[in-house]
Amino acid sequence: MRTLLKRSVFRLSLTTCVSVQIILPASADSTADLMLSLRCPNEYTVNIWQRQRSGELLYRGTGLLGHLSLGDGKRENTGSAQVYKFVNGEYRYQVLGGTREHQGQGTLEVFKNDRSVLSQVCTIES
Repeated sequence: MRTLLKRSVFRLSLTTCVSVQIILPASADSTADLMLSLRCPNEYTVNIWQRQRSGELLYRGTGLLGHLSLGDGKRENTGSAQVYKFVNGEYRYQVLGGTREHQGQGTLEVFKNDRSVLSQVCTIES
């Protein structure tokens, strides 16, 4: 009986830990401010956060195909748009805020080994 109870508790705790691990990487940091939020095709949402103390930029992508959480982003001001860049191995994620011509739109671009693999126009959420 004790062995069965121990196994049940172990399975429950393992399931909880795995569930938390899957959910947490895409969640926001409570010490960060939201800089930009995009709603992209296929129900994918991209949020760019900036940590209050360090100024570090964070990328949080969530959607039906999974979640992605990146840090150490760089920001560039091109004069017409804010560009946020994040690197994950051989992939580079680039998020462009609204341009002067398209204030309500942003763009999500993904590059693999500096070759474009995705470019999507997304809607900026308030």
